[in-house]
Amino acid sequence: MAQSLPVSPLAPAKFPELAPIKGVRLASAAAGVKYQNRTDVMLAVLDPGSAVAGVFTRSATRSAPVLDCQAKLGGSTESGAAILVNSGNSNAFTGHYGQSSVAEITQALAAETGLPPERIFTASTGVIGEPLPHDRITGKITELNDGLSEDRLKDAAEAIMTTDTFPKGSTAQVEIGGRTVSISGFAKGSGMIAPDMATMLVYIFTDAKYDQTELQKLLSGLNDSSFNCITVDSDTSTSDSLMLCATGASGVDATGDDDFTQALNGVMLDLSHQVVRDGEGATKFVEIQVTGAASDTDAKVHGLSIANSPLVKTAIAGEDPNWGRVVMAIGKSGALADRDKLSIWFGDILVAEKGWVSPSYREENGAAQMKQDNILIRVDLGLGEGASTVWTCDLTHQYISINADYRS
Repeated sequence: MAQSLPVSPLAPAKFPELAPIKGVRLASAAAGVKYQNRTDVMLAVLDPGSAVAGVFTRSATRSAPVLDCQAKLGGSTESGAAILVNSGNSNAFTGHYGQSSVAEITQALAAETGLPPERIFTASTGVIGEPLPHDRITGKITELNDGLSEDRLKDAAEAIMTTDTFPKGSTAQVEIGGRTVSISGFAKGSGMIAPDMATMLVYIFTDAKYDQTELQKLLSGLNDSSFNCITVDSDTSTSDSLMLCATGASGVDATGDDDFTQALNGVMLDLSHQVVRDGEGATKFVEIQVTGAASDTDAKVHGLSIANSPLVKTAIAGEDPNWGRVVMAIGKSGALADRDKLSIWFGDILVAEKGWVSPSYREENGAAQMKQDNILIRVDLGLGEGASTVWTCDLTHQYISINADYRS
């Protein structure tokens, strides 16, 4: 772990046993990009025929690796492909030097693996504005290539961590036409989490065969209700990247299959929730359900306004059932709302309705809800059929402590 932080109290009991994916081999190494005595580079190499889809940050200051990956998506699947990721340095806001670093890494990896440069994708995560010491990474490429194996998913997940307190993984298997298809993925993310495409760094692999154009559509659609519905601190990263790779090694064509879609959606939701559970300093996992909005878009605007409010998040951290702050967040969101039609629940406790506190509400009941590790806030606008669910965490003193000395 980057800063020897205690493991989040919301972390899963253990890292899951991820199903190995035929057609993808992984490795990790310690390059010393920033951290000492820990792995900080991972490599994934995909067999020929693999389809690659991705969604990336729409930040106006996105990094050189993001721009390079965006330019390469949609290319021919005839050759294999590779993904190389480093932690400790984001290679963002580094001008022409950043582009040169991407080119140096890509060329070195192409020479080592025999893959065409246009099928090599890179990503970097960590401090912004510092030149990437790419020679430390290129110096490890032979070691990485020699260490490739199907069973290195956990090692790869650990190598891309920054302020994460635990590696994040998820897996699923689904039967299609009597044959088994596997999906496994891992993610990193803890702070600077407010997606505007996907979020953080996420890599998901499947041995299903999937048409590349349709795979991109599938990923973009599922992203909108998973990674694009989480927030830790309202800040969108310069480096956010989510990639989905289908090797086709199982021989099973899953294009358009509903069961496959459901399984992939489950993996994406699981990973996105783990990111929130590892939010810097988090002690509460918060689900915000908004219904009765004028549209789904309005519902999401309201939900994110609540989720991103420092006043709401600090009240949750203090286990204070301050429902007035939820009212405030709805009112400021800019989406349509009517004070006298609004209803708010903490869990199953009706807190407010018809422009006033509910006659049945008791403060001690609301306080009991706030003491739980997993908190549900429900809002009904009473205006229409629009609905959305978003997820966030509380905001504690530890968040300030982590970010006040992140560069030191």
